[in-house]
Amino acid sequence: MATPVLIYDGDCGFCTRSVRLAERLPLRARIVAWQEADLAALGITEQRARHEVLWVGERSRVRGGADAVAALFRHCGFPWSVPGTLLSLPVLRSLAAFAYRWIAANRYRLPGSTPACALPADQRPGA
Repeated sequence: MATPVLIYDGDCGFCTRSVRLAERLPLRARIVAWQEADLAALGITEQRARHEVLWVGERSRVRGGADAVAALFRHCGFPWSVPGTLLSLPVLRSLAAFAYRWIAANRYRLPGSTPACALPADQRPGA
């Protein structure tokens, strides 16, 4: 794959606002809501796309959750590649994964969330 792709939940206000921040980075990637993406062509299941943010990078390798965020930062180049590299280190990677899971589970309580964020995945718009 020539251009990496960031896949996110377009029905979640917190996710959408986070992506709007990512668009301000020097990122050379496509950013697509999973609801509008050709998931099969990207090698992603709908179940996985509902579960976490995804980064489809070189050789169509798929990374999810905190690993996807780290890959996004690494792809932006210096100075953004520094936090991306740090998030990939073993100890910080575990902490980042824990933090990502906590944020994902509590995203309806965070700034920018919408009522759709609080719904179980199978009850969200587009389910």
